[in-house]
Amino acid sequence: MKDAFLEMFIEAMGEPAHQRPVPAESIAQYRGRLPDKLLEYWQEQGWGSYADGLFWLVNPHDYQHLLDMWLQGTEFEKLDTYHVIGRTAFGDLYAWGETYGRKLIVLCAYNRVYAMSSEKNVPCSNPDLELQSFLSMVEREDFDMEDADGEFLFERALQALGPLGEQELYGFEPALVMGGKAVLGNLRKLQLDVHLTILRQFGR
Repeated sequence: MKDAFLEMFIEAMGEPAHQRPVPAESIAQYRGRLPDKLLEYWQEQGWGSYADGLFWLVNPHDYQHLLDMWLQGTEFEKLDTYHVIGRTAFGDLYAWGETYGRKLIVLCAYNRVYAMSSEKNVPCSNPDLELQSFLSMVEREDFDMEDADGEFLFERALQALGPLGEQELYGFEPALVMGGKAVLGNLRKLQLDVHLTILRQFGR
């Protein structure tokens, strides 16, 4: 049964699609490493997409190599052991730390890693509530991306390029870090793994 926090998330983001049941082995693998509430939501909702593919709750194992690559050489590489719990249609990665129980966001299109500076190395006293607060307070715009004129892109990208598959994203060509412009006409439907790897190489 959905709790009030998950109900608020569903109210904002809609019911999940592309659902995959989470194996018991995965629940056991991340027990004690990720918040218990997240594992409970996995069991209820599975891994899948929300808001027509704008945001995805994902299997951390599938993204570990990408996250390790993006955190290499940053202050976060040795700060904590992070696992990707979600990603956006534009390739932003939402990760959770084992030790401190804090969230960070890898903004791949902009080659930036963001975390609250006042919290990143302060242990969270209640990881379950931290996770619930994050999910219950999101709005669709939190996961969307603005174009060069400050207009949101996702709905227009969805209409122009079609829905995303589990291993796809909307990416800019040319990449923003290479001087490309954030306009709808530069968006392409791309393979997530390949595109995020290329973006990281551009940003080094």
